[in-house]
Amino acid sequence: MQKLIRQILTSKVYEAAVETPLEEAVGLSRELHNRILLKREDLQPIFSFKLRGAYNKIAHLSPTEQASGVIAASAGNHAQGVAFSARQLGLKALIVMPATTPQIKVSAVKAMGAEVVLHGDSYSEAAERCQQLVAETGMTFIHPFDDELVIAGQGTVADELLRQSAGKLDAVFVPVGGGGLIAGIACYLKALCPEVKVIGVEPVDSDAMYQSLKADKRITLETVGIFADGVAVRKIGKQTFDLCRQYVDEIVRVNTDELCGAIKTV
Repeated sequence: MQKLIRQILTSKVYEAAVETPLEEAVGLSRELHNRILLKREDLQPIFSFKLRGAYNKIAHLSPTEQASGVIAASAGNHAQGVAFSARQLGLKALIVMPATTPQIKVSAVKAMGAEVVLHGDSYSEAAERCQQLVAETGMTFIHPFDDELVIAGQGTVADELLRQSAGKLDAVFVPVGGGGLIAGIACYLKALCPEVKVIGVEPVDSDAMYQSLKADKRITLETVGIFADGVAVRKIGKQTFDLCRQYVDEIVRVNTDELCGAIKTV
C-alpha cells in the first residue's frame, strides 16, 4: 500500500491531465434526500479519467522503451489516453481496438496520430491480437488497468476527491471494468480515510469483478455485454483483484435499463 500511495502522490499525470471539479448533482441530491457529488472526469482533454493512468505509465518509461513506441488494446478511452500521451511525448502509438468499438472513438484515436488495428468483438480478443503485435513489433505494451503506474495514475482521482470534499465523504461509487480506477481510489481512500465506503458498480452482463470477489479468485466470463463497452472486460487484472479484495467494501450490479436511466438523469 505505501508504495502505491507514494506513486499516486508523485505521479506525472498533471503534465497532461487536469484536476477536474467535484460538482453537486442538484436534481439527484433533491430526489434522493442526500448530497450527491459527481467527479467531472468528462472534462479531461480526452473526456475520460483514462488519460491519468496512460500518461503516468508512458511518462515513466525508459528512453529505450519510449523509442520503441507504445502499443495498447482498448475498447476506447484507454486508446485515446495512450494516443494523446504518445502525441504529447512525441512517440509512435499503435492501438488494437475491438471491431465493435463505436466509430467516434476510432476516429478520435486516429485524429491523435495513432495507428489503429480493429480486431475481435471484445477487449479480450483485441488484447490477444495486441500481444501478437507486441512480439512482432517490439513496441512497449501499455496495459489498460493491470499495472502499478496505471493504477497510481487513476488513484490521483482519490487525492482530488479528498481535497475537494474536505474529507466529508460517506461513500464513493466507482465504475468497474478491469479494476484500475477502483483499485487506485480504494487503496488511497482506505489509507487516509478508512471510514469512507468504496463501492464498485458493474453491469450485470460484465460483472467480472463481482464474480471474482465472490469466488475469491479471478473468474473469466464467457461473454460480456457491449452496451457499456468501456467496461466490457472478461477477466480483471491480477493486481487490481488483489487490491480490490483488500480495500473495496462492496460491488453493486446494474442492468441496461438502469444504465440508461442513469445516463438520462445525469
